[in-house]
Amino acid sequence: MSAGAAVDPRGPRFAAAVTTVVLALVLVTGWWPLLAAQTVVFAVGALAGPRTAPYSLLYRLLLAPRRKPTAEREEAAPLRFAQAVGFVFALAGTVGYVTGLATLALVATAFALFAAFLNAAFNFCLGCEVYLLLRRSARSAERA
Repeated sequence: MSAGAAVDPRGPRFAAAVTTVVLALVLVTGWWPLLAAQTVVFAVGALAGPRTAPYSLLYRLLLAPRRKPTAEREEAAPLRFAQAVGFVFALAGTVGYVTGLATLALVATAFALFAAFLNAAFNFCLGCEVYLLLRRSARSAERA
């Protein structure tokens, strides 16, 4: 699986803001179909990459043309990893809601919300940082 081209970092941050709103709505309402839809969004981001993820497409089509271009770019591989982690938590939350395991549903959704909020509010991609930490650990293990 190719990591994909580097992306404008404002797109993933916009996606994190939308995701934050979606996950907060899920926690407030308990409406699991919305979480299931978010799970699909995470899956697309993880499998197809951030350039084709639904919220990133919205950013590129609606917001990016109205903003000043930037030369800043971000690697796609850490973003894909973060989307995969979000997928796992959203899937666990969806399963929790569907099966009546309220604690699983709430905790998994809250963890995904926390990570999305960190990215949206503070430009700190928790999944990206975990990805980089795992890569550094793997390199250190190879040298040893």
